[in-house]
Amino acid sequence: MGGTEHLTVQREGATLVLTLNRPEARNALSLPMLVGLHDGWLEADADDSVRSIVFTGAGGSFCSGMDLKALAGNGMAGEEYRDRLKADPDLHWKAMLRHHRPRKPVIAAVEGYCVAGGTEMLQGTDIRVAAESATFGLFEVKRGLFPIGGSTVRLQRQIPRTHALEMLLTGRPYSAREAAAIGLVGHVVPDGTALDKALEIAERINACGPLAVEAVKASVYETAEMTEQDGLAAELTRGWPVFDTADAKEGTRAFAEKRPPVYKRA
Repeated sequence: MGGTEHLTVQREGATLVLTLNRPEARNALSLPMLVGLHDGWLEADADDSVRSIVFTGAGGSFCSGMDLKALAGNGMAGEEYRDRLKADPDLHWKAMLRHHRPRKPVIAAVEGYCVAGGTEMLQGTDIRVAAESATFGLFEVKRGLFPIGGSTVRLQRQIPRTHALEMLLTGRPYSAREAAAIGLVGHVVPDGTALDKALEIAERINACGPLAVEAVKASVYETAEMTEQDGLAAELTRGWPVFDTADAKEGTRAFAEKRPPVYKRA
């Protein structure tokens, strides 16, 4: 199991938990963190025993955005991390879920600050849980910068455009309740319980057929920008093969026998 000094990787049953671990900097992104995230996403993809991923932050914050000094490797990251970035100049975008979509469902558990790069990474997750006092926002324009982590493309596809533009153009903070009201997050829970709720959702996903879950996720994303006619055709291409799997037969048999199914990814 991987990880770095700024990114921890743990298993909770069939769930892989990736935790941003730089609490003294409100989990500002660093090169060790990005390398750890990149490797964590790939580990989850490669391990068939992993059925879901929970993405969270340590110390009461999710992520406060990019740490440019750390990204440049000035006195914080070891040579091996700088070598990784040189070997794959796209590594940081994959780590931030801009240029990579894990095939397993990703559930975000947000406490505290989830701003700038934090809100950008959030848009690459599938299901989102926020603690009551969590804070969201894209602050880049206030600093004369551009939210280049994908927000000008993704945000308007995930929430109504008027809310997306207000968030992008004002750079103001949003409370968890406000984020839920505009559809950026799906659950608001008491402080300190976001991870518990995310793991609860993950456990429900883990109890489902893994081939079906992955096919459903893939279908949702690949048809999002299609016409309805093209999307329905693509859905059949994804969906029909699932019915021919041993897992599909096990699911229906278990239902008839009134017992929990035992899925084997077959």
